[in-house]
Amino acid sequence: MRTSNRHFTERRKYHCCTVILYTMGNIRHPRRGSLQYWPRKRAASSVARIRSWANEHKVKPLGFIGYKAGMTHLLITDNRPKSPTKGEQVMLASTIIDCPPMTVMGIAFYTLIPSGWKKTTTILAQKFDKHLDKKIPLPKKTLPTLDSVTNYDDLRLLVHSHPEHIPGGTKKPKIMEIVLGGNKTEKLQYAKTVLGKEIVITDLFESGNQIDVHGITKGKGFQGTVKRFGVPIRQHKAEKTKRGIGTLGSWSPKRVEYSVAQSGKMGFHLRTEFNKQILKIGTQGKEVTPSGGIIKYGIVNNTYLLVKGSVTGPHKRPVLLTPPIRPNPKMHKEAPEITHISLGN
Repeated sequence: MRTSNRHFTERRKYHCCTVILYTMGNIRHPRRGSLQYWPRKRAASSVARIRSWANEHKVKPLGFIGYKAGMTHLLITDNRPKSPTKGEQVMLASTIIDCPPMTVMGIAFYTLIPSGWKKTTTILAQKFDKHLDKKIPLPKKTLPTLDSVTNYDDLRLLVHSHPEHIPGGTKKPKIMEIVLGGNKTEKLQYAKTVLGKEIVITDLFESGNQIDVHGITKGKGFQGTVKRFGVPIRQHKAEKTKRGIGTLGSWSPKRVEYSVAQSGKMGFHLRTEFNKQILKIGTQGKEVTPSGGIIKYGIVNNTYLLVKGSVTGPHKRPVLLTPPIRPNPKMHKEAPEITHISLGN
């Protein structure tokens, strides 16, 4: 009897142990996907929409439209004072952004009302670029002049890009409003001087500056729950499907919750990358263009930027470059010395 009781007790303890291990190993994932980016919808345009602009006391535009050309790797001399590789040659990945000039085609005036900013008047330049009216609709009636605008609280520059200066791609220019730095009086004086003229990238940034890159990610089309939300693939004995969720939710409430992972369109989302460093602003496109041109882009013929790291979006997609809204004070302000630029595709 003693022997049988002892074995029964051990078997019972072993059985309890297996039950405890089973319950502890049941990992739950009540919500798949990040609510930081919500709702999961496609962007309205291929140019990013900016809701918050950086504060700038100097009178200058606070945004510039560039085109992503591709990526390359550099050989630089590390100049970070606390880096373990200080003074040594290190390899660094960088993105080439083609920056043709932008043209100021108008000035938008705003008035502050209790509910926010309200656009009151738009002043257009007297002359436009050649064939611009063939690509975008322009007003036919006579518009007001700058002398007629007296009551306003803020103004912005209405600019358009020049996609004809980049190889291939779209022919329709991108139009958007760019915020100006400075006070009200300085903004108006600057806007009068640049109305109808071109703005170049060197008017905004220098080598070593931090920038925020606003872009639209690659569109990936209609995707399932495994790729879109990262839900686990079910076992081979699963009912109906393997690459799908097991349930749409509980019986009550009698509706499908927003947190349930479902199939849908993925990609083409607006994303912002903060505090990217400009490694170089160059004017000779052949410095970064291999023989035959950059794959999926072509030859860089305009002023270009070398930005540290990667940038969102595919080749030829416009990206909006702005001063940092929350700059990193610990980042070294001087750009490193570039000793070699790889031209291999």
